[in-house]
Amino acid sequence: MATAYERYNLHTTPEKFFIEACDEGADAVLAIDRVSNEMTLTGKKDVPPSAVTKPICGIMGTIRLVAGMYLIVITRKRNVGSLLGHAVWKAVDFDVISYKKTVLHLSEIQSQENKTFLSMLNNVLTTDGFYFCTDFDLTHTLQRLANTSPDFQEMSLFERADQRFVWNGNLLRELAGQPELHKFAIPVVHGFIVMKPCRINGKIFEWILISRRSCFRAGVRYYVRGIDSEGHAANFVETEQIVLYEGAKASFVQTRGSMPFYWSQRPNLKYKPKPIISKTPSHMDGFQRHFDSQLLIYGKQTILNLVNQKGSEKPLEQAFAKMVTGMNNGMLNYIAFDFHKECSHMRWDRLQILVDTVAETQDEYNYFMVNSEGKAVAQQRGVFRSNCMDCLDRTNVIQSLLARRSLQSQLQRMGVLNVGQRIEEQAEFEKIYKNAWADNANACAVQYAGTGALKTDFTRTGKRTRWGLLMDGWNSMIRYYKNNFSDGFRQDSIDLFLGNFAVDESDGPTPLRVQKDWKFLTLPIIMLVAFSMCIVCLLMAGDTWTETLAYVMFWGAASAITATIILFNGQDFVDAPKLVHKEKMD
Repeated sequence: MATAYERYNLHTTPEKFFIEACDEGADAVLAIDRVSNEMTLTGKKDVPPSAVTKPICGIMGTIRLVAGMYLIVITRKRNVGSLLGHAVWKAVDFDVISYKKTVLHLSEIQSQENKTFLSMLNNVLTTDGFYFCTDFDLTHTLQRLANTSPDFQEMSLFERADQRFVWNGNLLRELAGQPELHKFAIPVVHGFIVMKPCRINGKIFEWILISRRSCFRAGVRYYVRGIDSEGHAANFVETEQIVLYEGAKASFVQTRGSMPFYWSQRPNLKYKPKPIISKTPSHMDGFQRHFDSQLLIYGKQTILNLVNQKGSEKPLEQAFAKMVTGMNNGMLNYIAFDFHKECSHMRWDRLQILVDTVAETQDEYNYFMVNSEGKAVAQQRGVFRSNCMDCLDRTNVIQSLLARRSLQSQLQRMGVLNVGQRIEEQAEFEKIYKNAWADNANACAVQYAGTGALKTDFTRTGKRTRWGLLMDGWNSMIRYYKNNFSDGFRQDSIDLFLGNFAVDESDGPTPLRVQKDWKFLTLPIIMLVAFSMCIVCLLMAGDTWTETLAYVMFWGAASAITATIILFNGQDFVDAPKLVHKEKMD
C-alpha cells in the first residue's frame, strides 16, 4: 500500500518553503515558491544551508486569506495507539505560516479582516479531535478495506480516502493536483479515537472506538440542521467499534445524522427555538439522495428516531415517518422511540425495551469478522442510523447499548468470554467501555454544540445521578450562551476551513463588513439603563412609597417592554454567520 511520509523538516528561506521528508532512505523535498505559490518536487541537495529549519509532523495544507496564501503544518502530535501495527496520531498543535513576509501591502481594514480569518482558522484547529495515520487508511471501516480491489491498494492514502471524512481535503487541493506530491498529503479525520488494551479471563485484547465526523454539511448545532441539496446530513458521524484478539479482528459500525429533510432551528434568544420544516416541495429529492447513498455504502438501514413525540419535535417525527413510508424501500426500516417519555422519572432501565425490539434486526445485520487465519467469517449487512434533535446525547446512549450487545457476541466468538458470561459482569472492562463511550459523546458534542455531552453520567455509570443532572444544567446554560452569541463565528470558521467560503483574490470587501442594524446597539443599552434605574429607585427610595412605586413601575415597564422587543426580534441579536452561503441561510 502507498504510504505518506511520517517525519519532516520545514526549511524556510525568504523565497521558498522546503518540506523535507525525513523517513529512512527518503530524498524527496517539497518546494513551495512563496511568490508564485508553485509547488515542485525536488531533492535534499536543493535546500540552501542558510534556511531556518524546524521539525514538523505533517502538512495540513494551504489556504488563501486576504494577505495571500498560508501554509498550515502540524507541529506536535500525540500517539493514540496502534491499529493493526500502524501508529495512530492525534494532531495537537499547528502553525499557520504566511507566504508573504509582511502585511504592509494591506489597508487597515484588510489587515483587520485577515486577522479575523486567521482567528477563524485557529478556532477550528484548536477544536479537539484531529487524527491521522501515515501508513493506514483511517477514513474507511475494516470491512470496506477488506473488500477492495488491487487498484485501490496501489492508490495513495489521499486518493483512496473516503472524502466524507477528510477534513483537510480543501486545504490539500494544491497537492492533490500533482500525483508526485501525494506522499506529502496526509488525510486528517475529525472526531474521536480511543484504543485500549483490555483483559477479560486473563486474555488480553485491543478494544478500539473510532468516530469519523463528515465534512459535508458540517457546522454548529443550530445553524446546520437537516440536509443539503446533495443529501448530506448535518452532524453525520460514522462510529466503528473494533476488537483485535490473537490475529482475529471484528468491527461493528453505526451512523448518526440529522433528520434527512429540509428543516431549520435558527437561534433567536429563546432557550429552545422552534424547529421549522421548510415549505420546499423537494423534500423527497434530498431524502432519496441521502438514503440512496447510505444504502449503497452500508446496506440495509434501521432508523432509530429518538425525538419527542409531542411538542415542537412531534412534526419532525411525523415528517420523517411519512417520508420513509413514501420512499417505500424494503431495505429501510423505521422505529420511533420517544426517549424522554420512556425514560422519564429516571427510568433508564426502559432503554432495554428498544434494545430488545431491535435485537432480531441486529442479529440479522451481524458485524464484520475475520478469524485468526485471515478468513472473513462474517459481514455486516446493515447499520442502525440513530438520531435525536442534535444527534448527540440521546443518540450516544443508544449507540453504546447496541455496540455492547454486538461486542458480547464478538468476544464470545473469539473465545475471550466464556459461555454464560456477560460483559456487564466484567467490572474492569465495563469501566473502560463506559468511560470511552462517554468521552466519545463529549468529543462529538464539543465539535457540534460547543460543550460536553448531556446524560454522560448514565453512559459512565449505567444510572442517572443528581450530580449528572446538575452538570447537564450547567452544560445547557453554556450551550445557550454559545448557540446565541458565538456560534455564528464558529460556523464561519468551519465554512472557511472546509472551503465552503473562499476568500476572493480581488481587493473588494469581504462579507465580514456587515453593519449591524441600529436596534442591535440601541435597544440593549435602553434595557440596561431602564433596569439599572429600576434598581436605583428601589435602593434610594423617594419621599413617599407611592413616588418610589411610580418610578419603579415606570423603569420596570421600560425594561420589560425593551426586553420583549429584543426577544421578538431575537434573530437580529444573535451572532449569525457572515460568510454563510445562500443554501445554508434558507
